[in-house]
Amino acid sequence: MGLKEKLDSIKEKGEGKKWLPAFEAFHTFLYTPDETTHSGGHIKGADDLKRTMMMVVLALIPCLIFGMFNTGFQHFRAFGEPVDFFSMDAFWYGFLKILPLVVVSYVVGLGIEVLFAIIKGHEVEEGYFVTGMLVPLIVPVDIPLWMLSVAVIFGVVIGKEIFGGTGMNILNPALTIRAFLFFAYPTWMSGDKVWVGGAVERANEMAAGADVSAVSGETILGSLAQGREVAYSVYDMFFGFIPGSVGETSTFLILLAGIFLIFTKIASWRIMVSAVLGALVMGLIFNGVVNAGWIEEGSKFYSLMNTVFWHHLIIGGFAFGVVFMATDPVTGSQTNKGKWIYGFLIGFISILIRVFNPAYPEGVMLAILLMNVFAPTIDHYVVQGNVKERLKRLKAKTA
Repeated sequence: MGLKEKLDSIKEKGEGKKWLPAFEAFHTFLYTPDETTHSGGHIKGADDLKRTMMMVVLALIPCLIFGMFNTGFQHFRAFGEPVDFFSMDAFWYGFLKILPLVVVSYVVGLGIEVLFAIIKGHEVEEGYFVTGMLVPLIVPVDIPLWMLSVAVIFGVVIGKEIFGGTGMNILNPALTIRAFLFFAYPTWMSGDKVWVGGAVERANEMAAGADVSAVSGETILGSLAQGREVAYSVYDMFFGFIPGSVGETSTFLILLAGIFLIFTKIASWRIMVSAVLGALVMGLIFNGVVNAGWIEEGSKFYSLMNTVFWHHLIIGGFAFGVVFMATDPVTGSQTNKGKWIYGFLIGFISILIRVFNPAYPEGVMLAILLMNVFAPTIDHYVVQGNVKERLKRLKAKTA
């Protein structure tokens, strides 16, 4: 008897038992679900939720691997021990730092999913497969694992399960987790120490009186918010050789992932394009304000306002948020016209928050969460507008 046949036998014998949802989750992870449409007026597609989630995870893998190299590279460079970016020393340091984040994210998140499935008596949903990979990529590498665990529990329970689970949530779970971390533990989510592995520990040693040199790993947005010059080239910013969250630094790899998700028809190109347009428009407006002399050099808003408008696309988490989280089909707009409005406002508001909130210069997280809330309203008015247009055409034909 093969493995699948053995598992099917166990599944049949366990029917009706409390632990069955957990077993079915393991069975579905290994094999395609048995329940498929064979007849009737349905179009049978080759994809299912599990395959869709796995395609997104596949698109995230290059960002994860690059993040491991970059984590090690930024660590050794900050500590005065420069190494080649694609060296094994850099990779292993990053691997050992990031792997625990991935493990904790999946173990805690899937544990909560299984627990709710058992309590409610339904199957375990595949939605957390993507969230579990997104979370380690959008947090600082040195975030304490217990903080990450608490945030994941909050994000899964409050951000998804209380709304009914996968497909029913109104907020992106990964961003809910990051927002919780930022507002509950701000010192671990901002500043110039959290973005480089080991920098926080070095700062604690200095505070205790140890004779060690200071280490800084401030991000580009952090430097601009403080009015300081950026020491990185456009090349570094585009390809990702800069400090930042694990998976957000390489705009190049994120761009390739976006093309892949569009090609596989998993993510909406309308949301991506309109978000970029919104960011460019807001960036151009701020550049115009500076060029018109309406704001003095030295103002706390000057540096970010004066940033070349298209540079906003390749610094911070803008590209990562637009490609992987703004396009979430559950929390985003569903209508085509709504997607244009939804994406444009995300890009527009992201840059607005960056400039006018120096304490938190990364605005894409808040912009996406805000538009998650308004996505149903946007779709409502789009649908109502279409209904009115059709009624007008109908009256014109019958007149």
